[in-house]
Amino acid sequence: MTVLALDRFWSRLAIAAVVIVGTGLAAKLVDTRIARRPLDPAAATRYRVLRRSILSAIAFVGIMSALLVIPQVRAIAGGILASGAVVAVVLGFAAQRTIGNFIAGVLIAFSQPLRLGDEIEVAGGRGVVEEIALTCTWVRLPDGDRLVIPNERLVSETLRNSTIRSPTRMAEVSVRVGLDCDLRELVAALGREADAAYLADLGPDATIVVRRWVESGRPLEEAESELRLAVHARLRELGVVAGGG
Repeated sequence: MTVLALDRFWSRLAIAAVVIVGTGLAAKLVDTRIARRPLDPAAATRYRVLRRSILSAIAFVGIMSALLVIPQVRAIAGGILASGAVVAVVLGFAAQRTIGNFIAGVLIAFSQPLRLGDEIEVAGGRGVVEEIALTCTWVRLPDGDRLVIPNERLVSETLRNSTIRSPTRMAEVSVRVGLDCDLRELVAALGREADAAYLADLGPDATIVVRRWVESGRPLEEAESELRLAVHARLRELGVVAGGG
């Protein structure tokens, strides 16, 4: 490598580094400004995915621009281009899943079947969407563990989103009581402890379902526990013995 080529390499490398660092600082500044004002889940989801995509693209272009000034690198690039068809097939098979997950992440950012903070049920688990990365999504489970799901799976499979259309979720419990009770009065009494109560089934026992709407930021298990306690207290006041639920 000649001195001139070496100088050009270091100049390009310095420019690429400045661009990458400057972009990172700008993204950090935007993050700080956005943190001061609450964003709706849709805007926050789009921003995070696009920011990661743009930063990755800038870093890739900057590094490649600096490396291509080296004659040896250009020679290798020419050889690769000469056999581009074979390389494209090999890379296509090798990176198919990764590229698919990346494209799926961009689709999630705009079509938004799920957003940051949504409570979803997918892949055998139920939790809150904590992070949408370039190739995977992190879901926080009730016990604190994280479920890591490839983005491609999220756009190709059915998932249940409890908060996509409404900020509230439904806590539901059921209780079985004997048929000798005044069921109409009991349903009315339990309905005063929640938003709705109805007789769901008549069998050996009567099954009453009680529902209450809760805010999405509150754990559903905690709301259902409190609802069970309220139903139990009401049944004790009425002298009714529950058969289960």
